Amino acid sequence: MQHTAQFENAPETALDWHKSGAGAALATVVQTWGSAPRRTGAQLAVSGDGRIEGSVSGGCVEGAVVVEAQEALADGKHRLLEFGVSDEDAFAVGLACGGTIKVLVEPVGSALPEDMLEELAAARASRAPVAYEVNLTTGARRLVRGEYKDRMRMDRSGLEDDEETFVAVHNPPLRLVCVGAVHIAQALVPMARIAGYDPVIIDPRAAFASPERFPGETLMDDWPDEAVGKLGLDTRTALVLLTHDPKLDDPALQAGLAAEVFYIGALGSKKTHAARAARMQQAGFTEDQISRIHGPIGLDIGAAGPGEIAVAILAEMTAVLRGKQP
Repeated sequence: MQHTAQFENAPETALDWHKSGAGAALATVVQTWGSAPRRTGAQLAVSGDGRIEGSVSGGCVEGAVVVEAQEALADGKHRLLEFGVSDEDAFAVGLACGGTIKVLVEPVGSALPEDMLEELAAARASRAPVAYEVNLTTGARRLVRGEYKDRMRMDRSGLEDDEETFVAVHNPPLRLVCVGAVHIAQALVPMARIAGYDPVIIDPRAAFASPERFPGETLMDDWPDEAVGKLGLDTRTALVLLTHDPKLDDPALQAGLAAEVFYIGALGSKKTHAARAARMQQAGFTEDQISRIHGPIGLDIGAAGPGEIAVAILAEMTAVLRGKQP
């Protein structure tokens, strides 16, 4: 069985329900409090006949949102809902404290145009990062690309300083491409999955890349450069090279350097890395490109053993993704 990282599909579900004639509204958390169970940008699709998919509060306010969604479908107008969740209600669903949550409800086909939702779904399907911008007062909305760079990098949907413009970040799921089905990979892959990555393991050596060693994971036995060619490398991909073998690592490394992957890490000592950098220079890559390679791989936490090395790698990937490391 192939697992995939959680990619919430409320927009796609709402589009399907709308096109089927059932009618649909999309509810989005635009503001929340510290201990809220769902982060800003979380979505709930509500159909005209009362079906729901997704969540905006983990159970505190869903019932009220469904009622408001039906009313929005009737009058075709968006509405901004504000709910106060008491400490008692919050405690009942496992939260430390209550607070206020604001939810935007948009009926599809009226407030939220069908073609805009289709464009959003198409961008998500093609792993193209896009932001959805809506003015909570006027309802003016658009899809934007190449803007809100900090928000996109940090996966941070939310209100702008004007308290009127809400920006929903729609980034593709994070992906980990791991070359080398070694011991470190056996530790790194489940950790990365917990952190929200969709892992793929590449290793042409059948004894290493076996379902017994990586139960339920996506394994590719192609040569690494062919495998990454099939997968496609993009700004939401981390490339981790663990084989120690230049014949396997280098072709994937060259593909990563030529692409816009956000992280490249390669196992090996400083001496090994110096030799690797020299080979990349001979292959025609610039010093700037080569400096993107994190080698020796992982944050220096004094890691001993595959499990701790995997922690160091995942920590470094996170630091680079969130702009804490170059």
